[in-house]
Amino acid sequence: MKKQKITKAVFPVGGLGTRFLPATKATPKEMLSVVDKPLIQYAVEEAVEAGIDTLIFINGRNKTAITNHFDKAYELEHQLELKEKEQCLAKIQNIVPRHVGCIYIRQSEALGLGHAVLCAKKVIGNEAFAVLLADDLIDGGTKGCMQQMVEQFNYSNQSIIAVQEVEHDKTDQYGIVQVDDKIAKNAKIEKIVEKPKPEVAPSNRGVVGRYILTPKIFELLENTKKGAGGEIQLTDAISELLKEEQVNAYAFDGIRYDCGSKEGFLEANMEYGLQHPDIREHLINYLEKLHERFRQDDC
Repeated sequence: MKKQKITKAVFPVGGLGTRFLPATKATPKEMLSVVDKPLIQYAVEEAVEAGIDTLIFINGRNKTAITNHFDKAYELEHQLELKEKEQCLAKIQNIVPRHVGCIYIRQSEALGLGHAVLCAKKVIGNEAFAVLLADDLIDGGTKGCMQQMVEQFNYSNQSIIAVQEVEHDKTDQYGIVQVDDKIAKNAKIEKIVEKPKPEVAPSNRGVVGRYILTPKIFELLENTKKGAGGEIQLTDAISELLKEEQVNAYAFDGIRYDCGSKEGFLEANMEYGLQHPDIREHLINYLEKLHERFRQDDC
C-alpha cells in the first residue's frame, strides 16, 4: 500500500452551539475564547503542528467571524503599526503561517457531523485526511494529539480515532468503541456505536474529536442514513468502514477539555489561565483568596 501524508484537515464549524446560548446567538461557539485565543485557533495550531498545510472549514450561516479571524485585517494591522504595538501586531499576523491555506465550504443544512465531513469530499479527493472538532480542546503537552496520531498513521497507514476512558454512566454522550486489545495504546476497533446507553455500551472508551480517515469514508457517508438525533452520524459510517478496512483506536497522551459543555469550558479557562505567564500569578492569588472566602463561609 502506498504511504500517504496527512496534509489536509477538516474543521466542522457549522453547529448551532445551543448549550451556550445566548452567547452563541451571534458568535460561533468555536470563537469562544479560552483565555486569549478562540477554540478554533487552538485546533488550527494543533493541526499545523502536525504538518497539515490545508485547512478546510465546513461552516454554516452566521459563521463569518471564523473566516474573518483567519483572514488578514488590514485596518487593524495599520492601526497597530501606527501605534508601534509590535507584539500585538505579531499575534494577529501569525495566526496562520504563510505556507498554510484556508478553504471555506458552506454546509447548507446542519445535518450532522457525517454530513459536514462529506461536504469536504471534492477538496480532499483520494487522500487520507484529518478531522478536528474545536469543542474538544486537548492539551497534549510537548506533542499535540494530532501530531501523535499522524505519527501512528505514518506507521500503519490505517484510519485512527482518538479515544479516552469516560465515566460508564456517560456513554450515551459519546461514540463508544470496543477494541481487540484492552491494554494496547493503539488497538484495532472491533465495534463502534453512537451514544449507547450504559447498560448496552460495549466499553467505556469514548471517541473524542480527533480523527484520521481514509477517503473510503466518503463513499460510505454518501449511503449513510440519518441516525441518532436525526443526523447523519460519522460514527455510523465508521461502523461500516470497519467491515472493509482496519480502523484503530488511539489512547492519546494529554488532557482533554470538553468545551462543548459549560463545565469543561470553565475548566479549560482555569487550567490555561494557570499556564499563561501574564496572568498566572494573579489567578493563583485570586483562587487562594476565593478558597479562603468559601472556607470561612462554611464555618
